[in-house]
Amino acid sequence: MATRRIHVIVEGRVQGVYFRAHTQEEARRLGLAGWVRNRPDGSVEALVEGESTAVDRMQEWFHRGSPGSRVSSVRCSDEQPAGDCRGFEIHFS
Repeated sequence: MATRRIHVIVEGRVQGVYFRAHTQEEARRLGLAGWVRNRPDGSVEALVEGESTAVDRMQEWFHRGSPGSRVSSVRCSDEQPAGDCRGFEIHFS
């Protein structure tokens, strides 16, 4: 099974609309590990790792976003899988 890790920045109306909670719910549903947090500039940042097909699905989900959000941009970069994440957490800044 191939593993993939991505670092994601999502911009648009993504704060104050439960985007992090929905991200956590979707990531857990897909069996992924990592974290999500708000950034001071109004965007949301996430690190996602797991089975490659599941990460692909999560990447697609970021483009749709949560109910109430309006995603205008998704920047995604691949990183070397590290296996250092357990579960999927919301980081509070």
